[in-house]
Amino acid sequence: MSMIEQAMGAQAYGRLAPALQRFHRLSGPQLLLGWVDTAAPATAGARLMALCLGTPRRAESGPIRFELQAQPAEETWIRHFPSRTMRSCLCLHEGRVIESFGPVRLAFDVHEAQGRFEMRLQRLHVFGVPCPRWLMPAIVAHETGCGDQLHFQVEATVPMLGRVAGYRGHLVVPDRRCA
Repeated sequence: MSMIEQAMGAQAYGRLAPALQRFHRLSGPQLLLGWVDTAAPATAGARLMALCLGTPRRAESGPIRFELQAQPAEETWIRHFPSRTMRSCLCLHEGRVIESFGPVRLAFDVHEAQGRFEMRLQRLHVFGVPCPRWLMPAIVAHETGCGDQLHFQVEATVPMLGRVAGYRGHLVVPDRRCA
């Protein structure tokens, strides 16, 4: 059972679009290709934060190469944007998906809503220090599926800084039955 399936539960996972189920059940090393549109950080402070996190720092469109190393309890995601590479590690802890970018740890609840996959930020720690609620970023992170494509949208906005990261696009998800 995949990490996301464990976090969501089999019933909710079964309601995800087929391309999402295939993606979140991939195991071992994988390479997926697609297209991405990135948005620039909104302010100078947001650009500095984007630099620290490794998120895209300018608006552009182009191919994306997504490297996945998936195991049942943890995954490494390496996103090769047109001009930037961003790496994060995800693991399952107490029913939540924890995503790590260097010293930053984000704790997400994951849900299914009308066949789409959603991640909702619950906690954030930087160097082990919890982020106060008033400074907690608003994060939109969801995936939909259509045919052999996983469509994603991610946007992170921090109070007083504005948008730090924003990107949307798709990945082609292999159908292992056809391989």
